[in-house]
Amino acid sequence: MTTSGQNEKAMLLQQALTPDRICFLEAATKDRVLGDVIDLLAASSSVIDKDALRDAVFKREAVMSTGIGMGLAVPHVRMDSVGELVMAIGISRAGIDDYGSLDDKPVHLVFLIAAPSGAHVEYLRLLSAISSRAKALDGCLLDCSDADAFYALLVQTSGDSPSN
Repeated sequence: MTTSGQNEKAMLLQQALTPDRICFLEAATKDRVLGDVIDLLAASSSVIDKDALRDAVFKREAVMSTGIGMGLAVPHVRMDSVGELVMAIGISRAGIDDYGSLDDKPVHLVFLIAAPSGAHVEYLRLLSAISSRAKALDGCLLDCSDADAFYALLVQTSGDSPSN
């Protein structure tokens, strides 16, 4: 990937995420983890209706698990009651065994995305950014000591050096 492509992905992540929407999870089940990450995202001023967000996330998850493998899950919804593209991240060092990931392995990182109904292109770009950054930083993200270090590592541009 080109440097400008990496920088574009980092900027997109910076626009959708703030360090205060990153948490270390205590819950060990998929439903509780999703509830915790939904609560975190619902605190954003961009989420107009927390109950609608919760319903949409669980409805989407009932259709097909968003556990994409490699320890990642990316629950995502587009809905009218979201003002702009936003994200929250839950980190489970122990792993969530019952997530139903495609590779049947525990999920360690849950990236919850909520977007306005009409934000299809931005939504797809953010999904791509998450996947490529998580792959590029394989293992390093779980080693971060706190939310600020995780955020800094995730959104670093190609000229930055990793630090945690």
